Amino acid sequence: MSPSLTQSPAPPAPAKAKNPSNRSANLAFWMFVSPALIGLTIFTLIPIVWGLILSFSQAQNTVRPVKFVGFANYLDLLTDPAFLLALRVIVIFAAFIVPLTYCASLGLALLINKAGKGSAFFRTVFFIPSAVSYVIASLIWKISLFSGTESGFANQVVGTFGHGPLEWITTTAPPWYWLVLVTARLWLQVGFYMIIFLAALQEIPPSIYEAASVDGAKPGWQTLRFITLPQLRATTISVLILNFIAAFQAFDEFYNILAGAGGAYLAARPPLIYLYSIALADQDFGRGTAGAFIVTALILAVTAVQSRILGFGDRD
Repeated sequence: MSPSLTQSPAPPAPAKAKNPSNRSANLAFWMFVSPALIGLTIFTLIPIVWGLILSFSQAQNTVRPVKFVGFANYLDLLTDPAFLLALRVIVIFAAFIVPLTYCASLGLALLINKAGKGSAFFRTVFFIPSAVSYVIASLIWKISLFSGTESGFANQVVGTFGHGPLEWITTTAPPWYWLVLVTARLWLQVGFYMIIFLAALQEIPPSIYEAASVDGAKPGWQTLRFITLPQLRATTISVLILNFIAAFQAFDEFYNILAGAGGAYLAARPPLIYLYSIALADQDFGRGTAGAFIVTALILAVTAVQSRILGFGDRD
């Protein structure tokens, strides 16, 4: 008889025991992650889904969908002159604040990057406004700087040129309230974007400037145009996109500066204030959430176009 036939089959290999260290690592991972996941689900995902449901429903004086109305809320807002005016207001605001913030923050970053030992002091001075509440800054701008009285700082400056006090927050031509709104936002956020540009500037190798100097590049505008700005391309795109999104989410400065201004408040309401009035005064949460999703879609669309034009994500 063949030995292979008489040989008994080999016993099955024992199952590998689970490593206790792996179980403890997984348990620790979920213990750390679960609070964030629970918070994200409760305070972000569920409200988004519930708001989407409300936007397709009739929800007057209630946060529960009463009747499915399809796209009626969306069509009603897109044909509402007040909502279209609010969209135009925020586009004008973004057209002012985005390029001004970019130029001011980049200019400050370039100056501080050359400041040497004093750079830490100037970084702190210009970044402090980023930590100030938007509500507090808006009230300071309205009550103290642009109060419309002779004691206001802006009118004192105007008075030195022989001009009488101006009513800054009115609908009279020219609409000076735009100056108040734009300068308030500019003061609040320019330091934050300055820090981003400053970090990017410090990542540029000095050898590039040394090589350019050997090749005959002159310091100043020529070096800025052909060396610094191309090296800051990715940072520039990120700053422009973040700044645009922040501009379309403007609420605090508009609400606190223009509150009580009568015609100026109605003429310069951004979409979030208009939707806030719908939800607060009319208690129409269906139209309110529909407007919120319209603004979100507009932000996503413009951001996508902006990213495409600027080449966000492309390899250099």
